[in-house]
Amino acid sequence: MDETVNAGDIARLADVGRAAVSNWRRRFEDFPAPVGGTASSPLYLLRDVEAWLRRNGKPFRVSPAERLWTQLRTVDDLKLGEALANVQTDAKTFEFLHERYLEAHSRLLNPTPPEVVELVLAAVDGDTVIDPACGTGNLLMASKARNKIGQELDPVSAVIARRRLPKAQIITGDSLRHNGIGQKADAVLCDPPWHDRTWGHEELVGDARWTYGLPPRGEPELAWLQHCLSLAKPGGQVAVLLPSAAANRRPGKRIRGNLLRAGAIKAVITVQPGRDLWLLRNPIGRVPEQIALLESFGPIEPNTRVIDLLDDDVDLSPGRHSRTDATAYLAEQPNFAVPSLPELREQASPPMTTIGELIRNAPGAHVVTSPTGATYEIDPAKLDPDFLEGVLRAAFARTPTGSTRLDVRRTQVPSLPLAGQRRYGQTFAQLKALENSLQEAAGLVRLGYAGLLGGQIGPA
Repeated sequence: MDETVNAGDIARLADVGRAAVSNWRRRFEDFPAPVGGTASSPLYLLRDVEAWLRRNGKPFRVSPAERLWTQLRTVDDLKLGEALANVQTDAKTFEFLHERYLEAHSRLLNPTPPEVVELVLAAVDGDTVIDPACGTGNLLMASKARNKIGQELDPVSAVIARRRLPKAQIITGDSLRHNGIGQKADAVLCDPPWHDRTWGHEELVGDARWTYGLPPRGEPELAWLQHCLSLAKPGGQVAVLLPSAAANRRPGKRIRGNLLRAGAIKAVITVQPGRDLWLLRNPIGRVPEQIALLESFGPIEPNTRVIDLLDDDVDLSPGRHSRTDATAYLAEQPNFAVPSLPELREQASPPMTTIGELIRNAPGAHVVTSPTGATYEIDPAKLDPDFLEGVLRAAFARTPTGSTRLDVRRTQVPSLPLAGQRRYGQTFAQLKALENSLQEAAGLVRLGYAGLLGGQIGPA
């Protein structure tokens, strides 16, 4: 069996960054040739990589777990989950393999980030917890609850969750259409599939879970909210991760209003750009007069009156009801200034070369990073770093939107002596400062609009 590795695997084996591996591929003609994968993520034979590292005196270590992962990677990507589920190994090694699996399929699996998992568990937990869309079990795994119950639509993910959580009850099936969880929990945790327009709107029109209103076809997040509430004991806690748009989309305003009137919502907290954590409870007792709308995680103190939210929009966006916009505008206003344009003049066209030629003729150890994150190692005594950074930025700025992928190394640029490069480099630096300042100005303008609209600031 030919074991293969990608650039990320090689970086881990040699304990270096991925940029270093990219530089090896570019600078060393004897670096192993790819044997598969794609242009953006090539695969190499592990034995060839090991031999190359030894020849070049670069220390590395292939642990038994890493070796097992390279063996798993030989199967078809679509069957990688099944292969992982069937691996017979100890729990620690299985967790290592699971982490690699999530990295390899991060876009397909969309796992809850570890830092967000910590925030969810910091907000709610209990003796019995349920996750009705548990995936491979990240939220349940982190919970300290004694009894853990999960349901997962994807059979392979459900098997992996059982391997990771041998004492938990993991049910396979569609949680919205066919709820297989027959008990209530102290806490319900969920990072449901977002924007799933095939969630079952037609089949579930008369479902008893829609206590707060039938979720519109385009609002599956509000179906998950109500499903999670139905799994909680009276007074039980619920934590659901949702896209920020779920807090203000007009089709969902009736359900959001009913949740507020019933006292089901405790807080909406922005935990990542575009992602909010909704904290709810299965209502019991007195309806609170205030809830917490927070733009970052911290002490969950009520700060917004419910009656003020029950308007035509029922907008629960944390940023909509805070003073952050106005405060930021007032803080930046006294110090803001736009740099002047550099003075440029018309000139005769100089001799031209390419960015690739510039880099090839000035190998060295100084690293210059392009706008895409690619790195180039040059000798500053042969090629001015500010000049190279400037022509890289200029090349990408000139590329039309929607064009094919830019081969930046072929871009034509002036061929200049080092002194001329330095003059150009200073001018490029001025343009970069102006560009950054204009971007800050655009952000400041948005803050001003928001502050004026919200009434927190006004004309002097």
